[in-house]
Amino acid sequence: MKIGINMLLWTGHVTEQHIPVLEALKRTGFDGIEAPVFDVSDEAHYRWLGGILDDIGLERTVVAIIPDEAHSPISPDPVARQRGQDHLRRVIDCSAALGGTVLAGPWFQPLGVFTGDRPSDAELDRCADVHRAVLPHMRAAGITAGLEPLNRFEAHLLNTCEQAIAYAQRVGEDGIGILYDTFHANIEEKDPLAALHALHASGNLTHVHISENDRGAPGRGHAKIRETIVALRALGYDDWLTIEAFGRGVPDLAAATRVWRDFFASEEEVYTEGYDLIRHTWDGA
Repeated sequence: MKIGINMLLWTGHVTEQHIPVLEALKRTGFDGIEAPVFDVSDEAHYRWLGGILDDIGLERTVVAIIPDEAHSPISPDPVARQRGQDHLRRVIDCSAALGGTVLAGPWFQPLGVFTGDRPSDAELDRCADVHRAVLPHMRAAGITAGLEPLNRFEAHLLNTCEQAIAYAQRVGEDGIGILYDTFHANIEEKDPLAALHALHASGNLTHVHISENDRGAPGRGHAKIRETIVALRALGYDDWLTIEAFGRGVPDLAAATRVWRDFFASEEEVYTEGYDLIRHTWDGA
């Protein structure tokens, strides 16, 4: 098992100014970070960042999103879907330059864009077509998919593990890896631990986000984080447990994820308490 943290706690684009943060995370004990790949205009930047992370001794996963409706994989407009496919290819290329091993996030639709209805078969089919087109490129780059179902207030296409498992079957023979997030599960699943077991049993579980019910410091809320970690160890899961907490540091993301107030005293509180919670719970399981 590896412990990571999503850099969206600080920024949507990791640069030289974040090197002290990266060094502090390494000192705390983190195995790696989850780097946002939102700006796909400069592959060389991610190659540079990969070198910095190598020097510090941090591995990396990646988080990506669909930037807007003009790039939406579920759009009825074929031009938008092609833009979405092209965007995801650039995300993969930047992730490979970084040395990322997992592509996490809700890269199936833009955040906060709704039709006012349940997801249609047409939307699911259009999205699956886009994903089928980019997944071979992802696999060739040595990157594992970690598609993330979101709560109903952020997206409508995929909200639950049951929906995600069905979507992986829709994608086809090779399927698609699915991410389990304790924050979203706390909202959407009637039984979060049963949903986790079902996702693991499906063979689609590839990545886990450890996130509190209010997006604050893990362990200070009521999401079933400890129970999730114990269950994962019992199931034989041995991959990333990545902390995801959001503040007001990325205004567009804060607005999209409805972060209207401060959920923690400091970023240090989040990463030190979160690391200790994961480490001690795993070791004691």
